[in-house]
Amino acid sequence: MIHLGGATQSRFAPVREAFAENLRLGEDLGAGFAVVRDGETLVDLWGGYADVARTREWQADTLVNIWSVTKGVVALAVALLVDRGKLAYDDAVAKHWPEFAAEGKGAIGVGVMLSHQAGLAGLRQPTTIEDFYAWDPIVAGLAAQAPLWPPGTAAGYHSLTFGHLAGELIRRIDGRSPAAFLREELARPLGADFHLGLAASEEPRVAEILPLVADPLPALPAIGWYANNPPLDPAWPNARTWRAAVVPGANGHATALALARLFGALGRPRPLLGTAALADLSRERFDGMDLVLQDRSRLGAGVFLNQDGAYGPNPDAFGHGGWGGSCAFYDPIKRVGVGYVMNWMRPEPPPQPRRRRLIDALYAALS
Repeated sequence: MIHLGGATQSRFAPVREAFAENLRLGEDLGAGFAVVRDGETLVDLWGGYADVARTREWQADTLVNIWSVTKGVVALAVALLVDRGKLAYDDAVAKHWPEFAAEGKGAIGVGVMLSHQAGLAGLRQPTTIEDFYAWDPIVAGLAAQAPLWPPGTAAGYHSLTFGHLAGELIRRIDGRSPAAFLREELARPLGADFHLGLAASEEPRVAEILPLVADPLPALPAIGWYANNPPLDPAWPNARTWRAAVVPGANGHATALALARLFGALGRPRPLLGTAALADLSRERFDGMDLVLQDRSRLGAGVFLNQDGAYGPNPDAFGHGGWGGSCAFYDPIKRVGVGYVMNWMRPEPPPQPRRRRLIDALYAALS
């Protein structure tokens, strides 16, 4: 018996069937999928189990670690500051964070940093995940460090450091911590059940992560060590210490509906961003082989631009994926924000059948 909850508008019934099929086939243990357009919820589905033992059914308010989808939400926060005139993507990072100018980094622009081109994919000295929890050792180390490659000449995925770089920029400009800014300027106003630095009171709602197989980052030998420093552990999200910490590159917790609302807010009726800021966020800043991921990446200012249909058929769609399968994106043609979350991390190369099944059904209905 498949546990399946939520609802869709009638024309999106095939999306419900696709979601149920993922559960029936055992491709998801527990998951949520949601679609929002112009402030209206078209799809909000959840189902399966929130724990490996299959004793807790996934509920409407079940939270789960979304890994790097967090980066996409952080990119929206920076874009909000751009929209408000607090900074520009062409600004030097050091204009707002003077210490960042050390070791020849004074000319690195905000857009270059957000598109993983700053050469700061990791620290040169060995680090632990506890260093990232502490915040200051990481941001001070990144500010003092020389780039690992000439900035602006290549992109190399900043798996953990992205969030501390962007988060410290937010803090320097706004004065609030990145967690407070996201909570007060995005999550609460949009009614999005998104958390960075999860409160202990929310613990009963959190899904247990099931890592099927560790999926190490394929990388060039020289760059790979830094990007995987400390070595990424898919079991981190099952620890209270990880959930409570603020790691804006990887440890956001959310429902699918929260992500659909956050990205769907880029559309009507009251767009989160003005036309210019939205265009700047999604403007292509890099297209080529990523030094860390060892695959082609098309990058905007902290978001991935659509390729190979990862975010549907519209080439102008953009968003962010997370380790193990989660994703969120916005399609400016269909004006939909989409969120997909799960607790079974499956290392699926494209075309990622469980995600593709949902996206194909969604766009068939939208058409």
